[in-house]
Amino acid sequence: MTPEEVFLKLVHGVADRDFAVLPELYAEQTDVRHPMHPYGDHPLLSRDALREHFGGVGPRVTEVVRFQPDNIRVHHTTDPEVIVAEFEYAGTILATGAPFRVPAIFVLRVRDGLIVESRDYLDHLAMIRARGQLEDLITHLREPAGAPATS
Repeated sequence: MTPEEVFLKLVHGVADRDFAVLPELYAEQTDVRHPMHPYGDHPLLSRDALREHFGGVGPRVTEVVRFQPDNIRVHHTTDPEVIVAEFEYAGTILATGAPFRVPAIFVLRVRDGLIVESRDYLDHLAMIRARGQLEDLITHLREPAGAPATS
């Protein structure tokens, strides 16, 4: 698969809640980071770590919101392994029916059809707001530095 095909399988797989298949898009050893996450960037460095991530975070997200990728624009770079993908998750808050949008940019390195490196820049605050978890974030931000993350 090309980097663009892998990206499309990833974002559609997240939206379709295909959490068991998503880790298979990544190499055994990988480097996935969320540099802008308000709970801190906790690198995911293996397929097993991604399996745990998707199996834990995924269901908690999809029990309160539904979304699909929208406005996808993929930019190819001079490095054939690397793409920059701009998109939004456009969705609905299940409890209220209210719409929401979460802009994102992913920078992916795909080698032999598997993601070996990813930097996922997502409007985490918009997703936290949509999930109704602002108070949890505020509580976390008030914690002393070094306190364990809860989300």
